[in-house]
Amino acid sequence: MRIRMTDGRTLVGLFLCTDRDCNVILGSAQEFLKSTDTFSQGEPRVLGLAMIPGHHVVSIEVEADSLEDTQGFGANH
Repeated sequence: MRIRMTDGRTLVGLFLCTDRDCNVILGSAQEFLKSTDTFSQGEPRVLGLAMIPGHHVVSIEVEADSLEDTQGFGANH
């Protein structure tokens, strides 16, 4: 899951949960800073477990790579 924040940062990680205030918890999260160069994202900063306050969320996207990795998840269980 990719979450864009009001300050320009982007967090990418595994969606774990949310609450009634729209706060989001991401696991294995990485932070990408807003880049002045549109072609380079820079090196991510590893955060691990991260809580994003709902009032800082601009957009939430599901990454296509994540969907491909989890398509067969429930098939074997």
